[in-house]
Amino acid sequence: MRAYVMLTTKPGTSMEVLKYIKEVSNIEGVIHADPVFGRFDAIVVVEAPSLERLSEIIYKVIEKVPNVIHTETAIVLTGLKSEG
Repeated sequence: MRAYVMLTTKPGTSMEVLKYIKEVSNIEGVIHADPVFGRFDAIVVVEAPSLERLSEIIYKVIEKVPNVIHTETAIVLTGLKSEG
């Protein structure tokens, strides 16, 4: 299962947070972590075998990264076929 985790960080720390997520912590299940403009400071793509494991990654690891002050998660729906 896949989820998009949108992060809000303390001002001026988004690149530091992303470096920590990508390089320092080596969080299992993180596929991408990118800075963005807009309402959030970064979006992290996480894949996990179950909802339980996904929640562990988000709540016990990502939310505890220094300077992360808020997260919002969008879990990808399964079973939908893309057209094209």
